Amino acid sequence: MKMGLSETCYRFFSTLANPTRLAVLENLMEGPMSVSKLTESLGQEQSMVSHNLRTLLQCRFVHAERQGKERVYTVNNETMDALFRVIENHAEKYCPTGGRCPARKGGEK
Repeated sequence: MKMGLSETCYRFFSTLANPTRLAVLENLMEGPMSVSKLTESLGQEQSMVSHNLRTLLQCRFVHAERQGKERVYTVNNETMDALFRVIENHAEKYCPTGGRCPARKGGEK
């Protein structure tokens, strides 16, 4: 890894460290979806989903394509497939709780 990537890594992972964005990505891994389908699938307000999609678009974690009156979103498979495989592999190999990491208590790291 190149030196000096701290800021890039921070922005990359802080973008993903959001439950709504992760849920959007998980849903899009199943296939392309419009905002209305994502809203329905996630059970969240359209404004919340749209706000988080905007962030994912800015980081190019997802792509959007106009289809008629709707924008249909797809996941950036080149990045997300590899990343999710790394996470799954790590959880299977190294997480004694099967990927369910214990919550931090009192500032523990």
